[in-house]
Amino acid sequence: MNDTERPTWCDIDLTALENNYKAIQTHVGNTEVMPIVKADAYGHGLAQVATKLEELNVPCLGVAYVEEGVSLRKAGITTPIHVLGGAVERQIPLFLEHNLVFTAPSVDKLCQINEAAEAANTKAAVHLKIDTGMERIGVHHYNAETLFGAALQCPAVEVEGVFTHFASADQPDLEFAGVQLERFLEALEFYPQHSLPYPKRHIANSAAIVALPEAHLDLVRPGLLLYGIAPTIETSRKINLQPVLSWRSEVIYFKVVEAGNPVSYGSTWAPEASTRVVTLPVGYADGYRRALSNKAQVIINDQLHDVVGRVCMDQTMVDIKDSSAYNGDEVTLIGSSDAHQITVEDLAQWSETIPYEVLTAITARVPRRWHT
Repeated sequence: MNDTERPTWCDIDLTALENNYKAIQTHVGNTEVMPIVKADAYGHGLAQVATKLEELNVPCLGVAYVEEGVSLRKAGITTPIHVLGGAVERQIPLFLEHNLVFTAPSVDKLCQINEAAEAANTKAAVHLKIDTGMERIGVHHYNAETLFGAALQCPAVEVEGVFTHFASADQPDLEFAGVQLERFLEALEFYPQHSLPYPKRHIANSAAIVALPEAHLDLVRPGLLLYGIAPTIETSRKINLQPVLSWRSEVIYFKVVEAGNPVSYGSTWAPEASTRVVTLPVGYADGYRRALSNKAQVIINDQLHDVVGRVCMDQTMVDIKDSSAYNGDEVTLIGSSDAHQITVEDLAQWSETIPYEVLTAITARVPRRWHT
């Protein structure tokens, strides 16, 4: 670390990312793997993660928004990029200009894409989106035939794939996930009924990759799994994952707090006896959530210590009791020491949220350092 770099940072282990991708590929066999790199690659760095994945010759990358796809193209990524989310009509030319794969969630949008591609004298690569129970975007499964039929009437559209999304594949009860898979497969019968080959079929997210092998079909879409986070306990037992991100800070202040003196905003915590408290230069503006107040732990000098008082916008206090800590000592917020580990799942549990939100909430003002 250079002398001017902020004393709070994330380390991104690109070798662990490679391990996870290969482990997922081994698990699904001949099924294609589309790594999901939306939301700044879940906080891991969009361009850097995509560059590493391109080196691994992944067949395609998945993003949420067209802007993410454009950003990857400007970063020099040439791998096919599928924009999984919807787009407004004025964004269609951006897809064509940057050779991005469309999601067509309606007949109207499909026709708009076709008209734009015809005007540009090109063909648009499209995946048709079917709603099997998420009620987000996509044509309802019982109306899928209208979308499939419309696509056959769009000469400037090439339907590469058809997909849907599980709403509850990470739940212990997989009954509804099974219903969604059944609905999807029934809708896809349109193709053999019309003597047509199936487009690329995909439904499996991270949880379904492990929990529902029958849902692998032609392609799977790992997101959280790629970054070494198990969406379910069963996942970690079946795929050898390595955490890709660790989050660290440094002690910037030490003081003795006398018994009964409250710490931080709102006076939500005070020691029962005189204790040692250190301050860290990290807070909720960095994504270290306010909900972690009086709940989280950190690692300092290979010992676990409690976060005390309310997490502030830019600073967090830790009770080290009778231990020693000095300015500049490293603090682990997410990661491992010799004897202890704090995981993304731990932060999610302490703040009563999900690992996805923990990762994507780490803001851009926290520097990332990438390692191979």
